[in-house]
Amino acid sequence: MSERAASFAPGRADSAKKKGRGKVRGTPKGRRVDPGALKEVLELLGDAPRRRDLLIEHLHRIQDRYGHLSAAHLVALASEMKMAMAEVYEVATFYHHFDVVKEGDTAPPAITVRVCDSIACDLAGSHHLLERLPSLLGSDVRVLHAPCVGRCETAPVAVVGQNPIPLATVEKITAEVNARHVTHPGRETDSPHANDVTPGHIGLAAYRADGGYQLAAACYAGEKSRDEVIAVMENSGLRGLGGAGFPAGRKWKLVAAEPAPRLMAINIDEGEPGTFKDRYYLERDPHRFLEGALIAAWAVGIEAVYVYLRDEYHGCRAILQQEIAALQADPPCPLPAIHLRRGAGAYICGEESSMIESIEGKRGEPRLRPPYVAQVGLFDRPTLEHNMETLHWVRAILENGPEWFADHGRHGRKGLRSFSVSGRVKKPGVHLAPAGITLRELVDEYCGGMLDGHELYGYLPGGASGGILPASKADVPLDFDTLNEYGCFIGSAAIVVLSNRDTAAGAARNLMKFFSDESCGQCTPCRVGTVKALDLMRDQRWDAPLLKELSQAMMDASICGLGQAAPNPVLTVLKYFPKEVE
Repeated sequence: MSERAASFAPGRADSAKKKGRGKVRGTPKGRRVDPGALKEVLELLGDAPRRRDLLIEHLHRIQDRYGHLSAAHLVALASEMKMAMAEVYEVATFYHHFDVVKEGDTAPPAITVRVCDSIACDLAGSHHLLERLPSLLGSDVRVLHAPCVGRCETAPVAVVGQNPIPLATVEKITAEVNARHVTHPGRETDSPHANDVTPGHIGLAAYRADGGYQLAAACYAGEKSRDEVIAVMENSGLRGLGGAGFPAGRKWKLVAAEPAPRLMAINIDEGEPGTFKDRYYLERDPHRFLEGALIAAWAVGIEAVYVYLRDEYHGCRAILQQEIAALQADPPCPLPAIHLRRGAGAYICGEESSMIESIEGKRGEPRLRPPYVAQVGLFDRPTLEHNMETLHWVRAILENGPEWFADHGRHGRKGLRSFSVSGRVKKPGVHLAPAGITLRELVDEYCGGMLDGHELYGYLPGGASGGILPASKADVPLDFDTLNEYGCFIGSAAIVVLSNRDTAAGAARNLMKFFSDESCGQCTPCRVGTVKALDLMRDQRWDAPLLKELSQAMMDASICGLGQAAPNPVLTVLKYFPKEVE
């Protein structure tokens, strides 16, 4: 008989003790809840619901307040949410921005400085910052390398706590650390770089004064038909601008055909190195995408909208919290429920099913497909998943007609693209340009040309996963599908320009390091393949046959786009820059 059964059987427990077969447990198995830690957790949670999908939100509250997640707090949170400790622990340890401190271990210092070492910041010298800062800042400050923080136009970038430092230098970082400036600066602060990271945005009153939300109100009032609006979106040729490029209007039609209730998930977890367009628009005109979301919700029959924002965008989160609250206080039309959810530092959550897992309070691991999220998505309901910029264009397209958007373009392509440009150009930043523009045209007409003393050597046409092309391919139109024959793709239109002072092999190593760090570890081809590829790429002479074989295995067998696209930089270096690695 088991010990548990014996405890409920009269006379059996004493008999078992006498015979030495065991003893009755006076307390439940597992860690005991510390009353002090439980009190602190209760104070932080307040009257917030204890739902499973809010686990990551509650972990953020503890991390923000105490600077780490202690074992005692995790046990208390698990008890309060009536979850297994293992569930809470596996979620907390999955995300980079949660510092889990085991019992007996030392908590991290009060201030953490994260220095971006992704491709644009590395080109700008962030590795020198990483070398110098630890000894200068001392043991009371933790210095970590960080993946792309979405500010590539001001590389190199460091983040002191939640305070981003553009064009970072040792002196700037040291001054902010010494001043204990660890929050994102508002425009009203005296921070020397406040205007650089908080440019000022169009609030609700100004947006409505310029005609904002009139279109959404007309839709909800029945002045427009759903079929008419969806047809305009289809005819405009607007495609998903998060990277996949699926036609927006067709997606609306597919999800609308699924049984209600339907949900919407808006992906603002732009973690692709070189990408920062969503942050740019959010910092300046947040209601334009919110109105697009309301129109999409009306057209598709959406019950609730979930906005998933990457944790690095602390300034954007403050803006959205403020403007969503203002919108709900004075709605121009009936509003679906709008929920703002906070990421926790995981590039993989840019993949739509991983994002949905994270919104549900789980580890951000990709789902196997089918079923697709349009059929079985968030909380197992049909889900319209969109990138923020896709929704940003909805109002303009519906007001101006589908031809207005489609008539833009060069070299036979249609539409507009928001190019995030960084690297060796005079004017890095977000440049709105015609779809199909070439890299050479983009640099010359929009970016002020190459930096003085630099000559175009190569470029990344689609961020870390889009491959690397040589200067000889600078006249290829930049758009969906135009780069496929070269082993590349445009993705989120993140352009990183390399010069004759750089090497494609060095850039590829930086990108593969990023992928190996950001692999969720769920599938072996990606988890092991990225690490093995990086190891092989550290040799001066690359083992081309082995790298190609490994790349093919990753592309064929990885669950999601991270592992499938990670070999692109490797393969394009072997194809277009062989002399660097022979």
